Amino acid sequence: MAKKSRRPVKTEQKPSPPATRLGWLDGLRGAAVLAMVAYHFGFDLNYLGWIHQKLQEDSAWLMARSLILGSFLFLAGASYALAQQRNMPLRQHLTRIARIAAAALLVTLGSWLVFRNSAIYFGTLHAIAVMGLLLLALPNWGWGLCLLGALVIGIDLIYANEVFNQPALSWLGLRTFKPQTEDYVPLIPWFGACLMGCGTMRVALRANILSRWSGADVMPSWLIWTGRHSLAIYLMHQPILLGMLIPLSQLLRS
Repeated sequence: MAKKSRRPVKTEQKPSPPATRLGWLDGLRGAAVLAMVAYHFGFDLNYLGWIHQKLQEDSAWLMARSLILGSFLFLAGASYALAQQRNMPLRQHLTRIARIAAAALLVTLGSWLVFRNSAIYFGTLHAIAVMGLLLLALPNWGWGLCLLGALVIGIDLIYANEVFNQPALSWLGLRTFKPQTEDYVPLIPWFGACLMGCGTMRVALRANILSRWSGADVMPSWLIWTGRHSLAIYLMHQPILLGMLIPLSQLLRS
């Protein structure tokens, strides 16, 4: 009686999905978060009287804030373009925006408890949430978004009007003076950085520059981890810093 030959059962192998994260992008976001924490540490020391700096006038402090904030928003735009290229569902986009908006409300509440006369009403997270909605409505451009971003920044450099000094319009920008708030990130000019980040990432993706390279091998794992938990760190770092520095200041003064 002939033996039946056992043929190996072929299993259909599904193609591996493209990476949903880019290690270098998370790493850059992590670096921006750490730079922001360092800046706020200096802000807190100045607020508590440990150092004496004119943060709103000193060119070095103003430049540091602009670079950190600009990097944050550029990377936010790049992350949106990447998520769109990965075909993230609209519901997931809206859920992410809603999560950022909820965090922004927490920032407003927390800042009101500490800075009653200069609470944050349209800061970094508020701006990112609104910018996310605007990106959903804009065409799927590449270089076009970069040019639009440059235009948004340019308008702020050459035009301002007292009409935008009204509280209801101040979030748009183009004011003739900065409002009394601890963090002010109006759409003009800061949406320009977000647009340029989104446009640049789309150009890179369409040119297949990034391909399947995640860049995880060129960034420390702890920096990538920081970037992937940037929202939680953003919310927690100031309560932790002030929670340590305020009692220490009171102890040293007693």
